[in-house]
Amino acid sequence: MNDTVYLIIGILTVLAVLAGISAMSRVRSARAGNAIGAIAVAVVLVVTLCKHELLGQPMVLVALIVGTGLGAFGALRVKMIQMPQFVALLNGLGGLASALVAYGSLNVGGGLEKYASQIALAVGLLTASGSAVAAGKLARMLPQRPVILKGHSVIVGGLLLLTVIAIIAKASTLVVIASLLFGVFFSIRVGGADMPITISLLNSLSGVAGGVAGIAIGDPVLTCIGGVVGASGLLLTQIMGRAMNRSLANILLGRTTVTASAKGAHAKPEAAASAEAAEAPAADNAPAEAEPVAPMSAEDRSALLKEILSAAKDVIIVPGYGMALAQAQASVKKLADTLTARGAKVRYAIHPVAGRMPGHMNVLLCEVDVPYEQLFELDDINSDFATCDVVVVVGANDTINPAANTAEGTPIYGMPVLAVGDAPHTIVCNLDDSPGYAGVPNSLYQSSKSLLMFGDAKATLAELLDLLK
Repeated sequence: MNDTVYLIIGILTVLAVLAGISAMSRVRSARAGNAIGAIAVAVVLVVTLCKHELLGQPMVLVALIVGTGLGAFGALRVKMIQMPQFVALLNGLGGLASALVAYGSLNVGGGLEKYASQIALAVGLLTASGSAVAAGKLARMLPQRPVILKGHSVIVGGLLLLTVIAIIAKASTLVVIASLLFGVFFSIRVGGADMPITISLLNSLSGVAGGVAGIAIGDPVLTCIGGVVGASGLLLTQIMGRAMNRSLANILLGRTTVTASAKGAHAKPEAAASAEAAEAPAADNAPAEAEPVAPMSAEDRSALLKEILSAAKDVIIVPGYGMALAQAQASVKKLADTLTARGAKVRYAIHPVAGRMPGHMNVLLCEVDVPYEQLFELDDINSDFATCDVVVVVGANDTINPAANTAEGTPIYGMPVLAVGDAPHTIVCNLDDSPGYAGVPNSLYQSSKSLLMFGDAKATLAELLDLLK
């Protein structure tokens, strides 16, 4: 196969990958987009092996069989609740693959290629080690809270400087050590609730590593596809950062607490499995609703819940990380189906950073066959909260906290949130009344419009279903 044919096939493949990414930006065509991207990558892999006459090599065939088998095993066995750590692991494997390609080409080519090999080696390895830490945090094998050591910023800065010096000096062993350590220290100070942005960034870095590795080995197709992955991942990272009103620098520096301008901050312990773990100090200046919740007996609460749900014709369900922890997506679907059967219109409000990875809530709800057309993003549904009949919150906290609009000096101030507080009635199915990850008390818990059903989401949703029967 000559270079011209290979280049034409490569260009078509890159266009197919771009088409797949475009399709994945729409819920209805997301599965097709994923399939298009996977097929395109598989085709270019086979074409590349044929071009270099490697497809018939026994070791290559073994690698293809093992890799395909492991991928199929993961696709079949990994549960949806494990998807965030699985995605982090895949990012790490992508970085490691690029690092291995770079390592094999350290002494090939001229000056540009050799420097590209060193850079790809560094970026690939820091992506691999950083992703391993992220996966460990998400799997609860490592602490989910930010782990910040004394002089952490100095250590990270020193490792980054050491990595750059090692690349310039072409000291491969030092590049390996420094970049691996940099990836670890880079990820350990990121808290669990910031993982969606971190995973998105690591995905971007895996693409960058692949693109630079393509330069190192003179493969324009690998360079182009790596560039596409890197650019799309970085764009998604920026979008998610804006959705949280958080800069990437603050997240990576572990600045998840109230800023110095917040007065009178106090600490609150983390709940073991709260809807969104409280991992930072809480601020006293979060606002409270004017009308506090009046004491209510269990019988009166059940009667009121039944009355509200039975009369509801327009219901919005707001899922959060607590739904994922309780694996309550099937229960949410049952409640929605029951309400729909009674003539209600049911929609789902999805915050862009709900959960622990990009699209986490979408994945869980699609697992139980929630219709795509019922899923709405923040900008599309926020104005409808005021006119709906009732909102059912399942494991969401910071993403619905009205304090984001008023509590200056807190981590969530200025962060776009779902306007749940505008609804006439809100049913909150959270584990407890602990603050969310940002540590800011949620004033919805004190609102007279809120009915609180604390406990395991599956149990509280089952109670709601019983009331409707």
